[in-house]
This record gives sequence, C-alpha cells and structure tokens, in this order.
Amino acid sequence: MKQPSSIPPEYRPWLENLKSRIRAAQIKAALSVNQHLIRLYWELGQMIAERQENAQWGAAALEAVAADLKVEFPNLTGFSRSNLAYMAQFYRFYCNADEFVQQVVGQIPWGHNILIFTKSNSLETAHFYLVATVQNNWSRNVLAIQVESKLHERQGQAITNFAQTLPQPQADLAQQTLKDPYLFDFLAMTPTMHELDMEKQLTDHIVRFLLELGAGFAFIGRQYPLQVGEKTFSLDLLFYHIRLRCFVAIDLKMEEFAPEHAGKMNFYLSAVDDLLRTETDNPSIGIILCKSKNRIEVEYALRDLNKPIGVSQWILTQNLPAEIQSAFPTIEQLEQEFSEPTPPQ
Repeated sequence: MKQPSSIPPEYRPWLENLKSRIRAAQIKAALSVNQHLIRLYWELGQMIAERQENAQWGAAALEAVAADLKVEFPNLTGFSRSNLAYMAQFYRFYCNADEFVQQVVGQIPWGHNILIFTKSNSLETAHFYLVATVQNNWSRNVLAIQVESKLHERQGQAITNFAQTLPQPQADLAQQTLKDPYLFDFLAMTPTMHELDMEKQLTDHIVRFLLELGAGFAFIGRQYPLQVGEKTFSLDLLFYHIRLRCFVAIDLKMEEFAPEHAGKMNFYLSAVDDLLRTETDNPSIGIILCKSKNRIEVEYALRDLNKPIGVSQWILTQNLPAEIQSAFPTIEQLEQEFSEPTPPQ
C-alpha cells in the first residue's frame, strides 16, 4: 500500500510492532475478553500517543494506521481512525492515574470508558464514574444520564442531621445515598400541578424515579397509610433501602422548605418505626424533597430532632445542550431496558 509522503521512514517497523501486539492479543483472548481488549487499547494508545508527541505524527499517519490494520485484520472491528484517536486520548487521560484506576478501567466496556474519559474534566471525576459503574452495573444509557446530570456534584450533598442521629458507618452511608438536587426532568409539569399529581407521575415512571434515587431503593407504596391512634395519616412515598436496611419515607413539597415540614417528617418516622420497623431494621430515614430551600433554615429545623432526616431540592431540568438532550434514551426505552436482561457488552 502506498504511504502518504508525510509518513516518516520509521513508520513501517513501528507498524509491524503494532501488528504483533494485536496478534498476541488475538491468541491470548481472541479480542473477546474485555480486560484484555482494554489492555490492548491502552498499549496501542500509548504507542500512538508517544509517536504523535515525539515524531509529530498528524492525521495522515493515523489514517494510514487504520487502513493498514484493516488490510491486516479484515475481520476485526475497533481499529478505525476515530477509535485509534480515542485510544491515544484514553492513554493520555489515565497515564498519570494510580494503579487502582488503571485496573478499574478494564472492568467496564470500551464504550463506557469512552463516555467517561471524554466527559470528565479530572481524574477524580472519572474515578467516581468508574467505581459507580462497576458497583451499580450501569448500562451505557444509564451512565450517560448520570454523567450529563453531573451526579458527582450532587451525590451526598443533601442537608441532613445524620451525623447526630445515626451511628457510624450508617451515617456516612446514608449521607452518600442522598443527592441534592434531585433531577426530575422526566416529569411533565403543568401550571395546576399539585403534590398528588407529582407523586402519580413519579410512580408512573417508577423505573426512572428509582434510577434518580440511586441504587438500593425498593418501592413499597404511594400515599402509604399510617394508623396512629384513631387517625390514618398518608405518607407520600415509602421505600425500603437494601444496603441501609431501613425504611425511607419521602415527603414531596411543591413549595419552599418550611420548618414545620421537618416536624411533620419526624412524626412520620416515629410512626414508621413503631408500625413497620422490625428488630433487623435500622432506624428509618426521612427525605423531604422541596422546590427550594434556605440552608440556614433547614439546619435550624433539623438541629434538635431525634429522627434522621435529609432535605433536598428537586428540579425539573438542567440547561443541557439540545444535542445532549436528544441523545438521551426515552423513559420508555429505559423502562424496557430495566425490564429485560442486559446483554453482555
């Protein structure tokens, strides 16, 4: 194959070395085991990045590599010019990362990796999504939603009294379970919408709601009845959290947080602990989701309460670019994805 005039003379032996790496990976893993595939992409990315830096290789060289590899390995995919460029970017992004991060990248598919290192502005952010993807077994669609909604900036940010009302390490785990704000961009808000309407939409789209709440939440009921004395009180939403091993009560507010909301939740939690909690359950937790809040007011309202309560804001949308919003899967697609077994990637 005729090479472009801009290709340097050392290109040919370098290319043969690259081909030998691919053959070795074929023999060892048949390019089907993800860990070996990611390792191969790392090595090729290193080779390309070093050549681009030391020999000033440009786009023409990358085009030549892609063309030569296609001739040599006609039945293999993954060696297009764009994917080779991703490999080099992959190596550059993680080359100074610690060993743990470099091990984690091999545990998730290549498409997930591309999404993380192209959308993360730091190794710390990438580390968050790498670990969360492994722990939660996120599909690429779900990972895309978490990245674009900036989960790393929201996780653990709710105002709570957990440190005063829960033992360690339960308090830290509960704190990291809550977010602020919660993004309910899948709701259709109308001018006359009330809290009951919001509850209904959240439960109608329970899969998307559970995804936003995070891993571990199991839905128990909406307008859950609590019999206290001769009266029946209705709790907006009731969940059980598998990892925390406790009931989680959620009170939805279409208004700004008010101190009396905390007192009402404290009452609900007393009832849940009395009526539902067993010896094997940890103390129940309350989450007040409100349209807006003042941090100082929330801190004062929670200060002397004896039940663990967190307060977060909910928002309907974020100012995402149109091309990103259009790339998101629909609610229906997500619900189908969660209802069917996820094929290996």
